[in-house]
Amino acid sequence: MTEGFGERSHTGKKRDDIIDTITENTGINQKKRIDEESRAGSKNEINGENGKNRNNQKSDDYLIKRKEELLRRYGSRSEFSPGKAGRTAGPRGMRPGGPPRPGGPFGGMGGKPKNLLPTIKRLLAYIGRDRIKILFVYACVLVGTVTGLAGSYILRPVINNLVAADRSGDEKLRNLAVGIIVMAGIHIFNTLSSYLQQRFMVEVSQNSLIRIRKDLFSKMQRLPLRYHDTHTHGDLMSRFTNDLDAVGEMLTNTMVHIFSGILTLVGTIVLMFATNWILAVATILTVPMLFFAGNKIGTLSRKYYKGQQQALGAVNGYIEESVTGLKVIKVFCHEDTAKEEFELLSDDLRKKQISAQFFGGIMGPVMGNLSQISFAIIATIGGILCLLTNFDIGGLTIFTSYARQFSRPVSELSMQMNAIYSALAGAERVFEVMDAPPETPDTEDAIEICSEANPAEDATPIKGEVKLENVTFGYNPDRIVLKNINVVAEPGKKIAFVGSTGAGKTTVMNLISRFYEIEQGRILIDGIDIKKIKKDSLRSNIAMVLQDTHLFSGTVRENIRYGRLDATDEEVIAAAKTAGAHSFIERLPNGYDTVLDGDGSNLSQGERQLLNIARAAVSKAPILILDEATSSVDTRTERQIELGMERLMKNRTTFVIAHRLSTVRNADRIYVLEHGEIIEQGTHEELLEMKGRYYQLYTGAIELD
Repeated sequence: MTEGFGERSHTGKKRDDIIDTITENTGINQKKRIDEESRAGSKNEINGENGKNRNNQKSDDYLIKRKEELLRRYGSRSEFSPGKAGRTAGPRGMRPGGPPRPGGPFGGMGGKPKNLLPTIKRLLAYIGRDRIKILFVYACVLVGTVTGLAGSYILRPVINNLVAADRSGDEKLRNLAVGIIVMAGIHIFNTLSSYLQQRFMVEVSQNSLIRIRKDLFSKMQRLPLRYHDTHTHGDLMSRFTNDLDAVGEMLTNTMVHIFSGILTLVGTIVLMFATNWILAVATILTVPMLFFAGNKIGTLSRKYYKGQQQALGAVNGYIEESVTGLKVIKVFCHEDTAKEEFELLSDDLRKKQISAQFFGGIMGPVMGNLSQISFAIIATIGGILCLLTNFDIGGLTIFTSYARQFSRPVSELSMQMNAIYSALAGAERVFEVMDAPPETPDTEDAIEICSEANPAEDATPIKGEVKLENVTFGYNPDRIVLKNINVVAEPGKKIAFVGSTGAGKTTVMNLISRFYEIEQGRILIDGIDIKKIKKDSLRSNIAMVLQDTHLFSGTVRENIRYGRLDATDEEVIAAAKTAGAHSFIERLPNGYDTVLDGDGSNLSQGERQLLNIARAAVSKAPILILDEATSSVDTRTERQIELGMERLMKNRTTFVIAHRLSTVRNADRIYVLEHGEIIEQGTHEELLEMKGRYYQLYTGAIELD
């Protein structure tokens, strides 16, 4: 059944066909209302034919439905829903602690292409910063175009000289030698100008790409966390690589070809009329045919190149997600399912690439054949004129050459359509990121803060008191995550949050750090509304130790110092000792100068978490957030990490999120969250006396979801 459905989906059947296939294989066809006995008999017959048991049947049913979901979200979307498909988040798009991703885990890849003019103007703005070099390139193009046209025109007197009946052989040879010397000089200038224009245009294009890449990366740093939550890493990386590569290809070659083509076209028209106006008119009459064909194919090509770039981003996103979660895929034996899903996305990319490459590739041959037809017509008319009028053979020869040159600019631009439309589609995607709204800027009267233990000039010292007053928040207006939250954390106290997955615990931490802006209520630090504190200053005074550790390529010392870049080596070592990481670091081959592999893969999970704690310790932030920092380690390692965290929490206002209630028993205040509301609060003993939700969780009467 799996192969059969795969064949149907790859051929692009309609949604109804796919639904019929699903319901037919799962035995839930609502149209026929088959009774229970016949449905069971049908299943047994199918299982008998395919040699599959009931468990395999369920697996096949899941795979079929998953395929339909992938096709609906990432395949030929027009076949599944009209308009803006993939904009509504499905169950896979929802996850606790963050907003839903539109259209599933890879984000909404749909949408109509933007207008070309804004994209072209922005690209020209980046190129325009090298005006002098561009002017020099255009001057070289002008010289190359003039010498190219002049080189063709020199053929007229040379050929007329050879066919003249009133000249001697010696005179013809002398004139031929002069003509060859002149043509050689012209072509030397032409070659030199072509070299210089290519050399400087490459430099201009690379400078422009560097600027675009810097602006894009800078904008990525200023985008809110909400944007990164709703866009996959693979798709964003695709804009840095594939899309910008396409833009660079266009800037290097196409810009010069456009200018050269226009000059060649104008110069050729002038020389054609100067040579023979009848043939010139006949040649120009073929232009509408060329432009109509080029415009028609170009429109289709641009459409499919946009789809190709989007499909490529989806494939990159899926690969990135699969590589990151490879262990999970292997643990649950989903290798075959992952391959099937990848094949669907890859097949969708293949179809769009075939369409894009086909319409982009046929442009050159179509325009070339039309040019040949035009050339044949011109040659026929020219031959008749030579017989019936005084039109010379040299003139006919150069005119046929100009006729070819007349269609060459159009043909060259046609053959560049692959690069043009791929680059414009890529540039649109790049500028979409640049145009995304950044984080809410700091207000003009925003202040800086610092820890009392680490005072700074022009900064307001704080003790670390945190208050949440009537805070209400939702990632989407119709999905409220927190409702009327009130929390008080006195300086140096330990506050714990307990609750089921999706209750809003991590969201509270995100709001304190201003990763998201609250809609109602306010959050105060030492009585100062966090909206009146500069974001950089606020976050530099909040240290975080998360469940998912991330270490950067570099030495152990550099990774710890990431918490505060101006920390001395002595402070780095002291932070490592505070976290309990000093002993294992000393056992590494080069101690603190040991270079870590990608994300610290040469360390154990516990060692990576200890470095994460050391990074928080070196920051000297008065406020500390521990978000399930020990949930992914074993009990022995957990105790080691807890010792490090206890030293880290000393004299710091600490917020703890934990599923293991044993880690929050010594908290000064425990808040129990359910469905975005605080249902209980108190110390460990007080909550046990209430015999409510916390008591049930602690005694094992119920378990956290």
